[in-house]
This record gives sequence, structure tokens and C-alpha cells, in this order.
Amino acid sequence: MTPETVMSLTYAALKVALSMAGPILLITLLVGLTISIFQAATQVNEMTLSFIPKLLAVATTITLLGPWLIATIVDFMRELLEGIPGLVA
Repeated sequence: MTPETVMSLTYAALKVALSMAGPILLITLLVGLTISIFQAATQVNEMTLSFIPKLLAVATTITLLGPWLIATIVDFMRELLEGIPGLVA
């Protein structure tokens, strides 16, 4: 296994990880920003006010994107496992 092969596999793994985590993190960021603006406008400084909406947003996002997330990781793992014989030689 050459260093170029290792780097290409690492790049592909990081790209898959970022594409899977990106939507969830983006939704969490947007919900957190919205709640923060609301808290700043109303001067309500309750810590649990931001936790529950973020939790619900992440759960909803994972529920809606679940099939796509599973298909993405299964495709990546399938390609990785099918490529093992070529890596050993």
C-alpha cells in the first residue's frame, strides 16, 4: 500500500464524514443562532431554553436524513471492502 493510496482513502473517508455531519451541524447552528437572537432580544437567560430546541432539531434532522446517511456510509464501506484485494497486492 503506497502513501498515495493511504492519502486517497483518508481523503475519501473525511469527505464522507463531512458530508454526513455537515447537515446536522448546520441545522444545530441555525437553531442555536435563532434561539440566541431570541434570548438577546427578550433578555431571557435560561440555559435549558436552547438545549431542548437543538435536541429536537437534531432528532428531526436525523430522522429525515436517516435513509440518505445510511446509504452514504453503506456505499462508502462497500467500495472500501471491495477494494481490499487491490490494496493487498
